[in-house]
Amino acid sequence: MIGRVATNNQAQILLAQLMQNESNLNTSQQQVSSGKVASTYAGMGDKTAVLEAARSAAAQSDALQSSTQLAVNQADLQDSQTTSLANLADQLRQAVTKAMADDDSSTLMTQAQSIFDQAKQILNSKDANGNYLYGGEKDTSPPVNVNSLSDLAALPGVSDAFSNGTVKKSINVGGGQTVQVGMLASDLGTKLFQSLADIANFNAGSNGPFGTTLSSTQSDFLTTQVKAAQAANQDLNNQAAANGFTYNHLNDVIDQQKATSTLYKGFVSNLEDVDMGTAITQLNQNQVALQAAVQVTAQLSKVSLLNYLPAA
Repeated sequence: MIGRVATNNQAQILLAQLMQNESNLNTSQQQVSSGKVASTYAGMGDKTAVLEAARSAAAQSDALQSSTQLAVNQADLQDSQTTSLANLADQLRQAVTKAMADDDSSTLMTQAQSIFDQAKQILNSKDANGNYLYGGEKDTSPPVNVNSLSDLAALPGVSDAFSNGTVKKSINVGGGQTVQVGMLASDLGTKLFQSLADIANFNAGSNGPFGTTLSSTQSDFLTTQVKAAQAANQDLNNQAAANGFTYNHLNDVIDQQKATSTLYKGFVSNLEDVDMGTAITQLNQNQVALQAAVQVTAQLSKVSLLNYLPAA
């Protein structure tokens, strides 16, 4: 007895297989062309939540790294400028010492005015955003508000020469930690300005002005100013050293942030990137499978009951 030939059932099964092979081929082609496992969340399946968490963590690390780099740049600039201020304090010490050694202070006030002008220019520096670097929270107006050495000397106190705020700027470096980066004009300039103001006031007073020869009173006064300039120089060197420590610490933080970002990006890559060798092999296999399914489906149309009847 000849069994029933279910041609329609066979056609449905082969058609489903053909569609599945075509879908597999499309997936393989997309993976090879994009290098990704899938281009949709549905294609990632249960890995979606972990993938997005890792991608978000990598983005956060990159953002922290960017802001930390700006702080590094600021600390680098501050290092140069605090060193310059320390050199100005030492220049004042040298000028006073030379005046005493030569018994000639005729150029002392000119040198003092030049030192003030340079110090003021540094303390009123702006950052890349146009904000005053040493202004603290008051970074939209110049922290030094006097224009000349005589203006400085006319103030009731040196502190009145500064209009900066009191809050030093800090940066979030991640993990709930902040690093203080900012410096204040008043912290940097007070001792140097005090020495300059004292010299200017003495020059304008009853024992001045300084000239080609020094009186004993002038010599005694200048002796005290050598020590004052030395103290200003030492204070500025100490602040430069503290800023250098911050600079080095921030560079270490950036290295950690880079490592964290690389770790998370590697995790993301492991989840969404395909192994290209495996993907190409799978693509070739799916192409062969689809071709075979197409050939079988084509042959199905030629099948009839006569193929199963015995020869007459």
